[in-house]
Amino acid sequence: MSKITALDNKILFQMRDETILIEAYGDNCIRVRASKNTILSDEAWTLLPPTESNPTIIPTDDGLYMLQNGMLSVKISRIWQACKITFYKNGQKILETREEGDSVRKYRHTEGSHYTIKALFEANPGEHIYGLGQEQCSYFDKKGCSSELIHYNTKSAMPVIYSSLGYGFFWNNPGTGRCEFTNNHTLWLADSAYQADYLIFTGDTPADIMHKYCTLTGFSPDMPSWAAGFWQCKLRYESQDDLMEVAREYKKRGIPIDAIVIDYFHWTEQGNWEFDPELWPEPEKMCKELEEMNIHPIVSIWPTINPNSKNYATMNDENMLVRTENGQYGIFDFYGLQTFIDPTNPETRDYVWEQVKKTYYSYGIKTFWLDEAEPEIHPQQFENLRFHIGNGAQTALLYPYYYAKTFYDGLKKEGEKDIISLTRASYPGSQKFGAIVWNGDIPSTFEALFQSIVSGLSMSMCGIPWWNSDIGGFHQGDITSDYFRELIVRWFQFGLFCPVMRLHGARKRLPNQIDRHPGVKERSGADNEIWSFGERNYPILKDLILLRDRLRPYILKYTKLASETGAPIMRPMFFDFYDDEICYTLDDQYMFGEDILFAPIYKQGATDRQVYLPKGNWVRTSDKTEYEGGQFVTCHAEIDEFIAFVKKDADILRVF
Repeated sequence: MSKITALDNKILFQMRDETILIEAYGDNCIRVRASKNTILSDEAWTLLPPTESNPTIIPTDDGLYMLQNGMLSVKISRIWQACKITFYKNGQKILETREEGDSVRKYRHTEGSHYTIKALFEANPGEHIYGLGQEQCSYFDKKGCSSELIHYNTKSAMPVIYSSLGYGFFWNNPGTGRCEFTNNHTLWLADSAYQADYLIFTGDTPADIMHKYCTLTGFSPDMPSWAAGFWQCKLRYESQDDLMEVAREYKKRGIPIDAIVIDYFHWTEQGNWEFDPELWPEPEKMCKELEEMNIHPIVSIWPTINPNSKNYATMNDENMLVRTENGQYGIFDFYGLQTFIDPTNPETRDYVWEQVKKTYYSYGIKTFWLDEAEPEIHPQQFENLRFHIGNGAQTALLYPYYYAKTFYDGLKKEGEKDIISLTRASYPGSQKFGAIVWNGDIPSTFEALFQSIVSGLSMSMCGIPWWNSDIGGFHQGDITSDYFRELIVRWFQFGLFCPVMRLHGARKRLPNQIDRHPGVKERSGADNEIWSFGERNYPILKDLILLRDRLRPYILKYTKLASETGAPIMRPMFFDFYDDEICYTLDDQYMFGEDILFAPIYKQGATDRQVYLPKGNWVRTSDKTEYEGGQFVTCHAEIDEFIAFVKKDADILRVF
């Protein structure tokens, strides 16, 4: 028994065991919702209201309907008592649901009105899949891969993909789950959801499709000019004196530095968002001197909190903390059991900002490093968490979205513009809060360098135009070893051509390293300034920072473009050269804006690599040699060289 109804721009399919609504959602976009429940939810999560469109519903010969919306159309078919859905772009099939037994969606009850939901689609041979956020893996093309929809340190789950068939797909279910892109099917699974909810959207080019996605989830604000420069960072500057000594040394050496980061444990207790007065006695004076040097201070904020915090009692009593379904207290063990603030609660966001306003913003600190943004819980049983907006299995992916919103809204209320925050995780829509995402605590290895290239390109196809990694990797780089000294240069070259260029890491402590402040938690690693990695490396790294400074106008041109169109500055080769099949297979070179092609060296000891040049005429930046495109070329680069090409006659060539 089933009933199908066409109303306005919607098709409603009602069956005994399922209700399905298919509707136009702005031009060239179709939204599908399906549930065991008879009444569908209008919850949009981070989805913005649709733009205007002019869809058409066309009756079909079998008594059903087709919905036409621009170049995208969807046809409804019956499979027994189930509803099969086929999507077309300009008449060509691009996606089709897959039946298993007598259904195309599988439901298994979890609690209340929620179900584990599987949405199955036919696999498309030869299709390339990109996106899904970031994780430390070596596969840019996700075809043939599976991925958990879960956040953790080094992984940011973004349930959005771009297909080489010319469409985008957004799984609008913010709970945990899984997706698969195997040879026999495509699967999207929600661990616990009221309904399946997804959107298909398209356009003529990858840029058009990215623009459409950003109309659905938001555009980034403008990036401030200073953020396009060089950021100095380490784990960690233990005191105000330590930090200022480094800032002054950079200026003394004539090295342009735009930001310096005050990392964690500058506070007295987790959940006390303030400076330790013994080690950071004059933060206002510190910020004033940094301002005079044109260096922007950035402060690390953690969302962890425990009963020793001055804010714990109030936040606990007012239900501003993450709860657990089983009643346990600690969900993260780091210098004692911790819980987390709950930014999905608007009262939490207001409360936290008021504390930050008094203890940081009042001194002139306007940019924040939002660490632990996943949140990082142990064990990773999100179904045991209870947020203000629901159970963790149903809503956990939203945590970094609301964490970034806390600081964006607070700064905006104070009249700030061009707001940015550095964050370790994100969700679709985070970009509109100025989220600059980095890929977490990765090892200091050449393998991690390559995986960072993959992470950055993957995030760029998820609407996150501002991305970066810890230059040199995070874990245990030995600044005295030949291995690390080679790695840091190659990673610096990669960082030069990232949206944000930031040096960071927990460098391996030296055997004779002196404790400048005995007894502090989380002692500093070895030095991490550019003069710390050997005499040979210093002039190389300095020159790269100076080049970054010269590239600033070019970078800002494309960060501005990202805020207007959604197009990222760090973009896969197919983004601009979408008619070139070879470009869909390239995972280790990319365009930096429209005019610069960068091919990083990411293997130990390597000085040669192949580079593919698309059609056109190209000039190598190092020696100004011209090349004809449409071919692979072998390039050589000693440790003090990188491999980059510029389109012939592009103005940016003169800065190299």
